[in-house]
Amino acid sequence: MSEKKKILLVLTLLLWLCPCAISAMETHVGSIKTVKGDASIVRGSKPVAAAIGARVYRNDTLKTGAHGSLAMVFRDDTLLSIGPGSEIVVNEFLYSPAEGKLSLVTRMLKGTAAYVSGIIGKLAPESVRFETPVATIGLRGTRFAVRIEEGGGE
Repeated sequence: MSEKKKILLVLTLLLWLCPCAISAMETHVGSIKTVKGDASIVRGSKPVAAAIGARVYRNDTLKTGAHGSLAMVFRDDTLLSIGPGSEIVVNEFLYSPAEGKLSLVTRMLKGTAAYVSGIIGKLAPESVRFETPVATIGLRGTRFAVRIEEGGGE
């Protein structure tokens, strides 16, 4: 067997034996459900127009223009809607109830947002945080709305 074939065989076996590692790297946290006007998902430094069904990943930034809005649903059925001129980063999302790993952390930089708890907020409300420039909101209920004024006031 040639050296190239051996390497190809080994790589194929590794990929076949480790599908969970590959899928874990690419697991999305949720998806876009509605979009109006100018809205984008910034992944790394590259903005992509938000579209219904687009997947959202950890560390993605959701941005809307002056007349834009979007709504997304997380894998645990948490709903997050953001209004015009908003920017929110999805910092952390862990959803593995069987292992007791539950966490949702977002950072809102500006704009308006409405939140409705999903399973994480109901099973482990202490592990849900919504960070803003001036405060961190620890969720103990099921819904809230927030507005960040230009300059960081709420």
